[in-house]
Amino acid sequence: MNPSAMNALLAPLLPGLMGVDIEEVTPERVVATMKVRPDLCTAGGILHGGAFMAFADTLGAVATVANLPQGARTTTIESKTNFLGGAAAGTTVRGESTPLHRGRTTMVWQTRITAESGKLCAVVIQTQLVIQGT
Repeated sequence: MNPSAMNALLAPLLPGLMGVDIEEVTPERVVATMKVRPDLCTAGGILHGGAFMAFADTLGAVATVANLPQGARTTTIESKTNFLGGAAAGTTVRGESTPLHRGRTTMVWQTRITAESGKLCAVVIQTQLVIQGT
C-alpha cells in the first residue's frame, strides 16, 4: 500500500483528524509525521500523552496491514508507552515503526517518536492480533 492511499483511507478517521501524514509504508517500516497542534496538547502546550499513543498506534496498525495475508485484518491487543520528553505546540513529531516480531497470529512493533530537534520523546511497543479472513 502506498502512503497516498493510506492517507486517503485514514483521512476521515481519528488519525486524519489528528493530522497524521504517512510518508513511507513498507513491510519493514512505516514513517509518519504529525504537526503538534494546540488542540492535541496539554494545558502547558506540550503534546498530550494520548496523542503520542494514538499516533504510535496508527503506525503499528499500518505496519501490520502492510504485512497481512490476503483477507486478514488486525486489531491492537496490547500497547506500552515510555514517555521520555515533550513536543511543543507548533512543532512536528516524526514516528518510525519497525517490527520486533511478524508472526502468523501476532505482530509486535516498536515505534520511536522524535521531536523536530531529533530528541526522543516516546517509545511505544504494541502487539497487533492478526485476524484471519472468514
